[in-house]
Amino acid sequence: MKRILTAAVIVPLALAAVLLLSGWWFLLLAIVVVELAAVEFAVIGSRLGGRRVMWVLPVLVPAAVLLLLPDWLPSPLPTTAHLLLLGVLVSSVVASVALFSRQTLDETLVAIGLLSFGVPYFAVPIAALARLQAADEWLVVLVLAIVSLGDTAAYYVGTHLGRHRLAPTVSPKKTWEGAGASLVTATAAAAVWSTLRLGEIDSGLLAVAVATSIVAQIGDLVESMLKRRVGVKDSSSLLPGHGGVLDRLDALLFALPALSVGLWLLGWNL
Repeated sequence: MKRILTAAVIVPLALAAVLLLSGWWFLLLAIVVVELAAVEFAVIGSRLGGRRVMWVLPVLVPAAVLLLLPDWLPSPLPTTAHLLLLGVLVSSVVASVALFSRQTLDETLVAIGLLSFGVPYFAVPIAALARLQAADEWLVVLVLAIVSLGDTAAYYVGTHLGRHRLAPTVSPKKTWEGAGASLVTATAAAAVWSTLRLGEIDSGLLAVAVATSIVAQIGDLVESMLKRRVGVKDSSSLLPGHGGVLDRLDALLFALPALSVGLWLLGWNL
């Protein structure tokens, strides 16, 4: 019941934000929400050995987002300069913080790895989300449908019909049958979206939806791998019945860049 009630609150609020907010207001809200997930990731990372430096992750993520959105800033620097600055941020700053944190060598190497992964892990999806929403807010609805409906289909099909484990060492309950149901659901969602928004079923969009669903499920497994490594069930208890914010965003963090790249390859102007 807690899971249903929490979803009944979160889903309308998320849709309202996507459809009613725009520009910097939407970007700010996206950063705040993902920052909560970044804090949970930092807590998990602290248990893996980066306890003295993981605090810097929520600080670096917003800076990386702004560097990924150069056209949103009143800056004379070209896009290539922003990308170079992003490289400096992820490499030099991360390495410097880790090296001067007075940790053991093993802890320092773990911290560098976690931060180097964590910054783009959270920053790239925020930038992709902002661009999708600016281009067409209904694209965000599409990716939310692919992820949430696909996750629901995978859960019920996997629970009742699942026989073959997808990744038993990482997430024992996930099955190939559930993964297949997620792909079918993603395709159906994209077909409905394409019919309503484009007036026809775009085969290219369906292919992108399938790829997005696959990548989203990988994102889910990646977070499960991190949690299993530190021995926790949920990233936090912030959302009753759902765990933490990272638990709700894990698939979406991978799906947003995947959909953006897929649409770009199809020639969409994002």
